[in-house]
Amino acid sequence: METQNEEITSSQQQALSQLVKDLGIDNLSQDKQNELIIKMTEVLLKRIFLETMEKLGEQGREEYEKMSEGDVQVEQVEAFFKEKINNYDEMIENIIEEFKSEMLGANAV
Repeated sequence: METQNEEITSSQQQALSQLVKDLGIDNLSQDKQNELIIKMTEVLLKRIFLETMEKLGEQGREEYEKMSEGDVQVEQVEAFFKEKINNYDEMIENIIEEFKSEMLGANAV
């Protein structure tokens, strides 16, 4: 799991930055902002990973496990996911949007 979660993509980073602004987190101290961003990133990456593994199916997960045993670059893993999962980028965007909606909904309460 570490391989995919090593780096966050620029689109994911942009979505988190916008979420920070939308939730008003940017008004908090830098330490508190960092703490919340780390927690949100962890949740988001876990959701992406779980959805990705589900979409891969058993055979795809086995291929992923074999690939992740070696020295593999983040770009290679992303290319593998894009090859194996139709509309992978769209799936990621949907997960981010769903997360953002949940966070904004929770903030409105």
